[in-house]
Amino acid sequence: MLNRKLIVIICCSLLIQTSFTTHTAAQSQPATIKTRWAKNVTPDNVLPEYPRPQLSRSAWTSLNGTWQYAILPKAQAQPAAFAGDILVPYPVESALSGVQKTVGKDSVLWYKRTFNIPSSYKNKQVILHFGAVDWQTDVYINGQHAGTHKGGYDPFSFNITPLLKKRGAQEITIKVWDPTDQGPQPRGKQVTNPQGIWYTPVTGIWQTVWLEPVAATYIASLKPTPDIDNKTLSLQARVENLQPGDQVKIKARDGDQTVAEETLQNATAAATLNIPSPKLWSPSSPFLYDLSVAVVRKGKVIDEVKSYFAMRKISMEPDEKGVQRMLLNNKFVFQYGPLDQGWWPDGLYTAPTDEALKFDIEKTKAMGFNMIRKHVKVEPARWYYYCDQLGMLVWQDMPSGDLGNGWENRPGVLGRATDKDRTAESEQIYRTEWKAIMDALYPFPSIVVWVPFNEAWGQFKTEEITKWTEDYDPSRLVNSASGGNFYPVGHMIDLHSYPDPAMPRADLFGKQQALVLGEFGGLGLPLEGHTWQQKDNWGYRSFKNADDLFKVYSRYCERMKDLIKAGLSAAVYTQTTDVEMEVNGLMTYDREVIKVPVEKLKAVHDDMMK
Repeated sequence: MLNRKLIVIICCSLLIQTSFTTHTAAQSQPATIKTRWAKNVTPDNVLPEYPRPQLSRSAWTSLNGTWQYAILPKAQAQPAAFAGDILVPYPVESALSGVQKTVGKDSVLWYKRTFNIPSSYKNKQVILHFGAVDWQTDVYINGQHAGTHKGGYDPFSFNITPLLKKRGAQEITIKVWDPTDQGPQPRGKQVTNPQGIWYTPVTGIWQTVWLEPVAATYIASLKPTPDIDNKTLSLQARVENLQPGDQVKIKARDGDQTVAEETLQNATAAATLNIPSPKLWSPSSPFLYDLSVAVVRKGKVIDEVKSYFAMRKISMEPDEKGVQRMLLNNKFVFQYGPLDQGWWPDGLYTAPTDEALKFDIEKTKAMGFNMIRKHVKVEPARWYYYCDQLGMLVWQDMPSGDLGNGWENRPGVLGRATDKDRTAESEQIYRTEWKAIMDALYPFPSIVVWVPFNEAWGQFKTEEITKWTEDYDPSRLVNSASGGNFYPVGHMIDLHSYPDPAMPRADLFGKQQALVLGEFGGLGLPLEGHTWQQKDNWGYRSFKNADDLFKVYSRYCERMKDLIKAGLSAAVYTQTTDVEMEVNGLMTYDREVIKVPVEKLKAVHDDMMK
């Protein structure tokens, strides 16, 4: 009975029809609602924070701010003239961009601006970085093609040094094509016609654009892997243009105290640092070690970066009843957190400010949650940095795309659906971007679970993709299919149940996989003056006041105690904030109202998880 109910609820959620007020294109058109941080956004103050905390250098230049834009038919050449200004990196469809226009699959979005190279960059290689651009990006510097990138959620860069003029202003032009839900690429919850659980498209630049001067030989990435059982940290540094005899020097610190040092004579090898009496990272004690890595040539430092790492372990083992349990640092910790979509009424995919980006995590922590499921979206690096700092476990979804699977009602099978028969192109797009996302996010210790698929949305070759994910990163757990199309692969079996909490049967599944409730709840409460639209808002269950909502939520938490005793390892409540038509958030979409006081939520969560 539960299986049929689950399937009906999921199918209905995909079909819910609500009205939607389309944004007008005029620059002066305000967002339906805005956050308090929007007023702090000016062309001279656009996300000025350093964008890559896990690999930092002191010298860099932000290219956020005012650019020119044009929207042209896909087949048309570069524009001779541009339509007006756009504020980068806010998506062109967002209010904060100053544009609020839709692009669509038959058009392309062009950007242009000029910039100057600081004199301190002389004799350096200049790297042009993009945090994320959705979806296909072509970059031109002074009229010459610098490179192409396909992928809406992974960072990428180009060495533009050979394309720069010796003096004067440099010109950058960018062409972006994004078919949204009319192409096979990952796109999360973006659709051409927003309704129900599907939201406004996001096209073009949506994370920081920046320049970085580096030496000809420079550190491109770091891959830290902690081992708390052996009290070691393995560190792999990828160095571009290594020369014979180059050394890599690594130093780990606890505050001012050096706890480990290593010099690699073979700079391509992995270092193993012994970490004595390691301080373990957890939500209750999110301790981070500082890390410095330098390339040294004949005693001279050629390049150096600052970073950090944590000593923590995620694993699973059977309990005394033989039921698999998710463990943190070799101890069972019930993981409980909200489904976090990461959308903003004024910036869509892009938080208006860094303070706003951190706010959601801080409030989630204050509510007594210890985990966040980042739902079919990838955030800027600074979001994960704050999760590392504040002590928040993260389940990271792969953004879904190429949907169209059909649910099947197979007797005796939990939430089974057909795998998607993707084209070779679609498969390759998925594989390439999933690998790039995992590579980019690997250094963040807060991430403990990878989620390749959600509710059979574009799910294909489940066993193969899951096995690849497990092999590519054996340091984390893999939730192969959250809420649908279950196979006996991956570390957990994940049920979605709305609105009441439930769990997969321990006697059928618990011996091989950890049991988790990947989504439940969805208790809706629209608050006048804080909704995306005036009517036809919805939740999985609707309430007229916060007191009645909290009574039901408290009952769910009481029910959860029994589920935890029965073998449940984790649960995810829908959701952190309202999003567009959905009003089932713990906070309103504009973050102005926390519907249930933080203290009441923390008290009921502490009682549930004690």
